[in-house]
Amino acid sequence: MKIVNAKIYTCDEAFTVIDNGFVEVENGRITAVGECAPGSKGDIDAQGKSLFPGFIDCHTHLGLTTSGVGFEGEDLNESVDSCTPQLRIIDGINPLDYSFELARKAGVTAAVVSPGSANAVAGQIFAIKTSGKRIDKMSMGEVGIKFSLGENPKMTYNDRDETPVTRMAIAAVIREALLKAKRYSEDIDKAQLDDGDMPEYDIKSEALLPLLDQRIKAHFHCHRADDIFTAIRIANEFSLDYVLVHCTDGYLIADELAQEKCSTVIGPVICDRCKPEMASLSPENAAILSKSGVKVAVCTDHSEVPIEYLPLSVGICRKHGLSFKDAILSVTRNAAEIAGIADRVGSIETGKDADLVLFDGDPFEVMSSPSLVMINGEMIKL
Repeated sequence: MKIVNAKIYTCDEAFTVIDNGFVEVENGRITAVGECAPGSKGDIDAQGKSLFPGFIDCHTHLGLTTSGVGFEGEDLNESVDSCTPQLRIIDGINPLDYSFELARKAGVTAAVVSPGSANAVAGQIFAIKTSGKRIDKMSMGEVGIKFSLGENPKMTYNDRDETPVTRMAIAAVIREALLKAKRYSEDIDKAQLDDGDMPEYDIKSEALLPLLDQRIKAHFHCHRADDIFTAIRIANEFSLDYVLVHCTDGYLIADELAQEKCSTVIGPVICDRCKPEMASLSPENAAILSKSGVKVAVCTDHSEVPIEYLPLSVGICRKHGLSFKDAILSVTRNAAEIAGIADRVGSIETGKDADLVLFDGDPFEVMSSPSLVMINGEMIKL
């Protein structure tokens, strides 16, 4: 099957735009992309509309907080222990939550789903497709570990009269977990080398081993500039591949973040300054960071902002200086690279998953809706 007569934004490394092109899809994958070839029966005529890679929301709690349910459907914070790296969010996601349908209809074909930010070490992060009934089949795998700095852990554990209640203690909890995991890894290596006894199984340390090996990334929840620098400090101490999530004060320290070659996930954008650490919230954040050379993805932080408003969130960033190219990349290739799933999604290239969205005009205009959404080569009912 082909989509023909489309203006294709491939979002490849060169940001190639094909004014009149086609995409061929077989068995859920893109098998060919090029200048327009003659269509045949069963092909889709795009009629000159713009074809993009499926949009990716790079930080959400999708399916962990079921719309309209309340406590029974709140599964994103296990706020009885400040260090819970062993939690796997796929054990809490409800794929039949109505928000998945709204995501698909908005052109959001993939999402990074994270535990909440109550705990200093919150748990494992997975990337998923937004189409399906069974999370095991929707998952693209574990991509990170969630760490939280600043106000949220402070408020959570101050209410319980337990540590951590200061920023120092939050950082100490994170360091302790990483140091234990590092020693656990060394003990395993030593036992295997000397044919000795393996260390006693430690589920928390075990969960952090892929992070220490840089097979997955550290996602740091951080708003305030000092928390951002604490995230960088810890990441550098342990040689972690890391992502700065929210990064509300990022535009105030953009030069420093550019020197560090940071990756950032900006959002939510459509929100108020609801707590002290968000006092400097600015819709110019994404634009200033991008212009400074910092890699930027835009997120909704669903359900803080409903996931179907991801394109609108990008539109607000565009209104405040983000270029059209950087806007597209913020929910396609940049998001995929930041999430560690660029081998499968984020661009229209041969071999990638056939996740595609078709728009008549600017996808980030408030009146725009996709006329076609495809996930894994399957057409989504709009």
